[in-house]
Amino acid sequence: MVWVRPGMVLDAHVTLSSSTWLIPIIVDNTHLTSPCPHLAFTLTTPQPLSPSAPPPAAPTSSSHTIPPPPKKNMPRTSDQFSLPPNSSMPSNTPIDSDRVWTSLITNLNYLPALLTLNYSLRHRAKSSYPLLALYTDSFPEQGRSALARRDIPARRIPYLLPTESRDYSHDPRFYDCWSKLAPFSLTEFKRVVQLDADMLVLRNMDELMTLALDQPPTEIGDAPSGNRVFAAGHACVCNPLRKSHYPSDWTPQNCAFSSQHSDPEAAQTVAPDPAVGPLGFMNGGLQVVNPSNVLYAQIVAHMEADAVNMDFADQSLLSDLYRGRWLPLPYVYNALKTMRWQGVHDAIWRDDEVKNVHYILSPKPWDEMDQQGNWTGSDETHRWWVDVNRERKAAEREQNIPDDGF
Repeated sequence: MVWVRPGMVLDAHVTLSSSTWLIPIIVDNTHLTSPCPHLAFTLTTPQPLSPSAPPPAAPTSSSHTIPPPPKKNMPRTSDQFSLPPNSSMPSNTPIDSDRVWTSLITNLNYLPALLTLNYSLRHRAKSSYPLLALYTDSFPEQGRSALARRDIPARRIPYLLPTESRDYSHDPRFYDCWSKLAPFSLTEFKRVVQLDADMLVLRNMDELMTLALDQPPTEIGDAPSGNRVFAAGHACVCNPLRKSHYPSDWTPQNCAFSSQHSDPEAAQTVAPDPAVGPLGFMNGGLQVVNPSNVLYAQIVAHMEADAVNMDFADQSLLSDLYRGRWLPLPYVYNALKTMRWQGVHDAIWRDDEVKNVHYILSPKPWDEMDQQGNWTGSDETHRWWVDVNRERKAAEREQNIPDDGF
């Protein structure tokens, strides 16, 4: 990927203004594609990495990819986003579907989570659609080999960061979250449903692959005309752990789910109206997207313009940029584990209705296992994950997949 600077003509009618943001242009061996179909520019494309050249340095961390906060007014250079040769999916796991699930993976700590997510999605919930792992340069060869052994297709994506970022040192996972916007750029697919790796699919939810969404705009300057740009679940803004760095208006009174306590049966199939929750905030763990280069360009532009004011990275961006224009989903598709806690939203939670559990916050289920893989925690939803993880490992042994520690 390279970046086109302001002032370049994107189509016959639209020229980028002299603002500070850059537009991503996807480069492969034969052509350039841009957010608009007609692109006039003079561009020097970075030389691809040779097979013998060392890979570019990538940020690392014991639990999350934690790069240092970007220096102010230092745009990303094109070589930081260029794709290396042969960066496509493994040849033994071709994708023959134009609708896919995706999940971002940046480090080995989340690999067992992604493997168990895939198992729950494909083997337990019997989804008809493949899961595509989207990995960044910080994800090592050991992890890519583990995916290939399990026939999970994988694709390298650039690690996305704004030029000037908010300081997320109090919650470093948000540095990674910008890259969760990549599904909007995967235009070879008609539909992408992004899933966080720390999820467990309990019931089939393939209906998300055919959920009606708006057609994306055709020009970068056009605002979406409908209220179905993408679909997602509401964020729970109750802040039950009383995290001090969360916004002061994240309270139960402002949470959209609180409005459903009086009618829990309806909550299983109907989402809260965005107007009920004054914050209108979505959770980025599950996003239903019709990929579009124009939408992606709008997203990157908004990120570059205002990232320093975004408390929750991708979630803040999408909630602000498309306020009132996204389709809310019932909680069952992105059932945040904290909602089940007593006094949060246990009034609407139904174990037998939940389709997909999202293990937000710490600890994670895999943090509460002994050396034998037994559950050692107290959150019942964590036990569900541990049980499915154990089932996955047993199935892999039957398939003669070597035990690689994941």
